[in-house]
Amino acid sequence: MQEDADGAAEAAARPEVGVGPWEGEWPEGSHWDPELLREGDRRNVADKYRYWLHEAIVADLDTRRHDFHIAIENWQHDLNIGTVVRTANAFLAKEVHIIGRRRWNRRGAMVTDRYQHVRHHPTVEDFVAWAEAEGLAIIGIDIFPDSVQLETYDLPRNCVLVFGQEGPGLTEEVHAAAEATLSIEQFGSTRSINAASAASIAMHAWIRRHVFGQRPLP
Repeated sequence: MQEDADGAAEAAARPEVGVGPWEGEWPEGSHWDPELLREGDRRNVADKYRYWLHEAIVADLDTRRHDFHIAIENWQHDLNIGTVVRTANAFLAKEVHIIGRRRWNRRGAMVTDRYQHVRHHPTVEDFVAWAEAEGLAIIGIDIFPDSVQLETYDLPRNCVLVFGQEGPGLTEEVHAAAEATLSIEQFGSTRSINAASAASIAMHAWIRRHVFGQRPLP
């Protein structure tokens, strides 16, 4: 009994996520979700989207998505993919592309894949053909002998940033197809950083360049 009481007290002490039922007269507009207005909105969404229909949120995001895409090679069901998708949603990437296996672990995405367009390419060849048809520069993020520092590279506005598996990194096929391959400068003892962390840094570099107008160091 004491354990039950302790558990209830702990649950009551946890901060409540989201908002409860709408108070007062309901707002007018086709973007509101009647069920959420009635029951409350406990989703992990920005405050401006509280009580909105899922479809309405996606439609609004589509009006202001950025011009960069994200691609991830998925040959071994990389657990980092979910985290990369979540970050792509945070920085409002145009689309996320999965190269290789269609299935991927969505746990790390924290449901953000519902708001992010995800496209599958069975092969690198298929992905490269798509990127060329869209006029997008393929930019690999990995450590190769010919890699250029991300910190000094002027990222193009219309591009697709490509990330490889944790460990093996990008395949030689992507390396050969890339307009440039960029590395992230590191100062510690390890050779590389987590793939999801690298993706976050690269996406933010694009945001700094094309949203805030901050040019890279010469």
